[in-house]
Amino acid sequence: MTNTDYKSILDSLTLEEKASLCSGMTNWLTQEIKRDGVHIPGVWVSDGPSGLRKEKVNGSGTNIMGASEPATCFPGAATLACSWDTQLAEEVGKAIGREAKALKVSTVLGPGVNIKRSPLCGRNFEYYSEDPFLAGRMGGSWVHGVQEENVGTSLKHFLANNEEHIRQTISSVVDERTLREIYMPAFEHIVKEEKPTTVMCSYNRLNGTYLSENKRMLTDVLRGEWGYEGIVVSDWGAVNKRVDGVKAGLDLEMPGNKGINDRHIVEAVKSGKLSMEDLDTVALRMIKFAFENAAKIDENYKVDLKANHKIARKAAANSAVLLKNENKALPLSKTQKIAVIGKLAKVARFQGAGSSHINATEIVSFTDALDKANQPYEYADGYTLKGDGYKSSLIKKAVKLAKGKDAVVVFAGLTDAFESEGYDRSHLNIPESHNILIKELLKVNKNVIVVLSAGAPILLKDWEKDVKAILNLYIGGQATGEAAYDVLYGAVNPSGKLAETFPLKNEDNIVSKYFPMGPRTCEYREGIYVGYRYFDKVKKQVRYPFGYGLSYTKFEYSNLELSSTNINEGENVTVSLTVKNVVDVAGAEIVQLYFSDVEITIFRPVQELKGFKKVFLQAGEEKRISITLDSRAFAYYNVLIKDWHIESGEFKILVGASSRDIRLTASLFVNSANPDAPIPNYRENAPYYYNLNGSEKEIPAADFEALLGEKLPINTEYKKGELTECNSVAQCAVSPCGKFLYRVAMFGAKIIAKSAENPEMITESVRDIPLRAATAMTGGLVPEMSLVGLVDMVNGRKGGFRKFMRGFRKKYRHQSVER
Repeated sequence: MTNTDYKSILDSLTLEEKASLCSGMTNWLTQEIKRDGVHIPGVWVSDGPSGLRKEKVNGSGTNIMGASEPATCFPGAATLACSWDTQLAEEVGKAIGREAKALKVSTVLGPGVNIKRSPLCGRNFEYYSEDPFLAGRMGGSWVHGVQEENVGTSLKHFLANNEEHIRQTISSVVDERTLREIYMPAFEHIVKEEKPTTVMCSYNRLNGTYLSENKRMLTDVLRGEWGYEGIVVSDWGAVNKRVDGVKAGLDLEMPGNKGINDRHIVEAVKSGKLSMEDLDTVALRMIKFAFENAAKIDENYKVDLKANHKIARKAAANSAVLLKNENKALPLSKTQKIAVIGKLAKVARFQGAGSSHINATEIVSFTDALDKANQPYEYADGYTLKGDGYKSSLIKKAVKLAKGKDAVVVFAGLTDAFESEGYDRSHLNIPESHNILIKELLKVNKNVIVVLSAGAPILLKDWEKDVKAILNLYIGGQATGEAAYDVLYGAVNPSGKLAETFPLKNEDNIVSKYFPMGPRTCEYREGIYVGYRYFDKVKKQVRYPFGYGLSYTKFEYSNLELSSTNINEGENVTVSLTVKNVVDVAGAEIVQLYFSDVEITIFRPVQELKGFKKVFLQAGEEKRISITLDSRAFAYYNVLIKDWHIESGEFKILVGASSRDIRLTASLFVNSANPDAPIPNYRENAPYYYNLNGSEKEIPAADFEALLGEKLPINTEYKKGELTECNSVAQCAVSPCGKFLYRVAMFGAKIIAKSAENPEMITESVRDIPLRAATAMTGGLVPEMSLVGLVDMVNGRKGGFRKFMRGFRKKYRHQSVER
């Protein structure tokens, strides 16, 4: 069909039908319109991105809550990012795309390319990196893979959604330069290069405006600057004012809400508050989306799940990061007598908790993999998976088992309760029972090898210096046990490198002063100094730096050459070097290319990643590799000219094995295309950003305000009398009625949580859910008039209860008349 055909269909629709296209028909199905002369299909979307979570439906077509179709669970984004392998990310994307085709899913809701501002964000396992360049390239390759299979993607969560705490109400306060250099580049790259089917707006507000109604981001930037032509969909329940969302460019509200907001759209058009032109713009995009995606459905497609399991195994093994290997403790020999200790070795933690939870086709733990390979071992639990997991009798059994073994392989890390969508971690610790267990084992056996399962950086205590080896699996998907076996026994040489910094302690990170925040705002005072950009700037010691990872072999770098040592803005430069494998074991190395601006007016990080390449080398082999940089790599965002700008001068090209292991350097002069442009100079009104040294207690508000260009918004506790439908249940507990509501809500949440796989997610999600969800997320079970009454009640206003009850009476009296 052509655009003309879509326009003809649009012209045949009634106002009500156009409005209905703006929201889903169900939780996962877009609106279908079927009548004489018109049939706009509904298409199915499903959660991702580490696999497919398509909810099962019963005979009447209703979703069966909590039940999803079996699908391959691949390594999460945090894991896959450590492969630094764009081809592997594309291969995983293709595999997920094939499963989506088999299940008749038009769009997979992923990838998430939000930046890991703090290691404590509960959803970090679903995101790639603290670095926007790496996140953009890995996420872009995943998108390319899925869409190669004629399946759509949903690039999320746009924008500045970097904490789970009160994510549906909080306002991220971010200066423009930081947005452009840190939080937007991954989205920008993927939108421009891969053209994702959909972009998902996030729950939060950005500098005061909800993303679901942020015209500047959804239309001016996304479509105007970046040329995006797909649809924008809300995160589930992220819509605040639907009419404002239509004006802003939000095409699709999900999930469906039984027409509540559709009626608002109709009323707004009739009253003149919303133009028919704005509605037509959104409706036309939805018509095109429906037809294009429905045409891709292959009713007879079958997928090879066994083949996809092999891809999941390959991806997990090639993403594992070897953090320590003293005296070549690894790889293990198959003749060694080993003790395997830790419940996580037997009950694999293979995925994160939340909306991305996959009903895996099979799950292979490490002990399962050993059994499959007929590899002898002895096993002990060491701890339980409930709470802290400490049980002295289990530790005693483990210690007894470890005595006299050639090696002790201990599985430790984070259990589901420690990290999840819906809430953030409050510390970097692993369960203390894991620390106690490792310490006790070291007393009876010095050959202890620790295998970590966690979705984000963790605090490694004193035992880190005493164990022989540490292998970080992150969250490795359903084949994580087989991947562990492959790496530990040498079938796969580890080649993963960290996509984020492991600090010695959370307080070492300046972001820790401003994460999480609330109750109204979260101030991104650190600006561009996120992750290694901060640690390397202040030369602060870290546990493991960004880009770090060991191998069973060693590599040498040499003969660095630039295609030119003097370029004009707009020209490319190619960086070439030789990499050699100098040990008798084949392996892969990840070459990382950073740059540093030598003389600056505007403050900048000491180095920034702008290129990488993974190269496989046989024993003794050497290869010449090249990485090309465009001139945008050297630019900063200039808020005075509202564009990217290069300050003429010398830049250092830095090539290394991590941000702290630079092997080769060269110099390059770049000539600006706009040498007379005014350059922001904050040395007087924001000196912190030039002079930081790691000893700062906080970032002065005045310095941050200079970057922000305005005074900071208030961030005080909410008071009775100022609460709205956007406030969370917990925030309402400032009045007698609000406290009662909070207690009732939490009582109900705890009852539901008793039967949930992750009770903490249930209780924290209810605590942080906004009042408007009582109407929007229930399909109007709580009438809108009753919601208004509820807001009056929690504010202590007279007449609130009568209004609350009147809404129910009016709704159900109307339903009774209809029947």
